[in-house]
Amino acid sequence: MRKMKNYPWILALICALAMMAFACHHETNNNDTTDTSTTTTSATDTSTTSSTTGAAGSDTSGTNTTSSAAATVDPGDQEFMNKAAQGGMAEVILGQMASSKGTSPDVKNFGNRMVSDHGKANDELKQLAQTKGVTLPADIDDESKKMSDKLSKLNGKDFDKEYIGGMVEDHEKDVKEFEKASKDAKDPDLKAWATKTLPTLQDHLKMAKEAKSKLK
Repeated sequence: MRKMKNYPWILALICALAMMAFACHHETNNNDTTDTSTTTTSATDTSTTSSTTGAAGSDTSGTNTTSSAAATVDPGDQEFMNKAAQGGMAEVILGQMASSKGTSPDVKNFGNRMVSDHGKANDELKQLAQTKGVTLPADIDDESKKMSDKLSKLNGKDFDKEYIGGMVEDHEKDVKEFEKASKDAKDPDLKAWATKTLPTLQDHLKMAKEAKSKLK
């Protein structure tokens, strides 16, 4: 009879051990879930990093494309584009000066024509250069600067004669260069632009010569 009284304690101990075992197993499962979540988060972070790296790679690719475009332009074509850009800017600057300081109506009209025609041609050349990846000069050449300085100190008929005389010489050179580019330019778009602009320059040369012949 004394042995039977100990059974409830034994059963209670077994139940307690079973509950402890269940609690330990449940905690282990929770830890495993947390670790899996952490691993998933890490994978997500890695994916995000890869996406960011890919975007950066795309930007670099765009830069390389622009550089490659510039490298494909023939050196002779680039030189022509640079000279044309500087010459066009000079024609606009000097034309503005002629329209304000000129005494002869022909000189003033010619100056206005320079601003209008060369301003348009300059814009077209800038757009063309951009598509080719070519960076054009931002300022006029030294010879044009010297002419601008000289004209800034002249007035009246002296200004008119010096300006128109310079325009005749400049456009004789321009016509020859554009004739050559219209035939020999390697880039088809540049060749087409030179061919399109040439008649305008030939007209400018004719106007300059006529204006010069009227000055005394």
